Amino acid sequence: MGQSSAGYSFRDLHPETSRFLDDVIDGLSRPQKALPPKYFYDARGCELFEAICSLPEYYLTRTETALMRDRRGDMARGLGPRCAVIEYGSGSGLKTRMLIEALDPVAYVAIDIASGQLRETAASLARDFPGLPVLAVCADFSRPFELPDVGGPAARRRIVYFPGSTIGNFTAVEAAGFLGNAGRLAGAGGGLLIGVDLKKDAALLDAAYNDAQGITAEFNLNLIARMNRELGADFELSAFRHSAFYDAALGRIEMHLVSLREQTVTIRGYRFRLRAGETIHTENSCKYSVREFQDLARGAGLEPVECWMDAEQLFSVHYLAVPQ
Repeated sequence: MGQSSAGYSFRDLHPETSRFLDDVIDGLSRPQKALPPKYFYDARGCELFEAICSLPEYYLTRTETALMRDRRGDMARGLGPRCAVIEYGSGSGLKTRMLIEALDPVAYVAIDIASGQLRETAASLARDFPGLPVLAVCADFSRPFELPDVGGPAARRRIVYFPGSTIGNFTAVEAAGFLGNAGRLAGAGGGLLIGVDLKKDAALLDAAYNDAQGITAEFNLNLIARMNRELGADFELSAFRHSAFYDAALGRIEMHLVSLREQTVTIRGYRFRLRAGETIHTENSCKYSVREFQDLARGAGLEPVECWMDAEQLFSVHYLAVPQ
């Protein structure tokens, strides 16, 4: 179940490949074909996403990183001493380091679906913070799961840290359910520290998901390549193109893969027909006003305590408390 390596412990709760297949068959059988965005993050997908985070058009990462750098002291004071930090979607861990330095937690748990990057990040954090107990858990954090007693008696409270505005990948109903599950994991008296992208000019949003170098397009198309590699599908990458646009009425960016011609795709004996111009919906990225997100949190049984924003009000980090 678990093992220790390079100063950290590793626990594998990763869903089987059969779940990937089940989700693909289910998603492609719908009237609006769709695939869960969590499957973007195989090894190649992680590499491409790290490249996206450095793009000039992609304001999210640099804005949130600067916000964490500038306000981490305030955040640490708000969270209080002797916290055990549980991070969803640890990624490369840059913002995590800032939080750990400011907060000095009693334990740190990294949870991610991408096993390879998770191990690398956990090992790096264990080396950089040798006195910090580090646990890496490979799991699908969009589903409920159990953790051991993180931090033990030294922990005053659990803090779930969810940076990067990944909360935007969920619909409002899904986000409310996710927040409720995260609150239960944090436990009574615990809290959530969550990055949330804010509503803004549509041109800025559209540019962030349609970069000039085509990295986001490659990231989107890699989902097709992954299905070919892991599920034996016979997609032709050249028969699809990337599409991303801001829907102001729904308050979200939508990413799609557009079929460039009529075609039939086969996956493990299942056949799916796509018309020319038909799309596979691969991701939502919902944007919120501060009030909208705080109302969503209250509906999930959480108490908004503080919200930090950059000077241009592009991005926000929310501290939500779990009632005693």
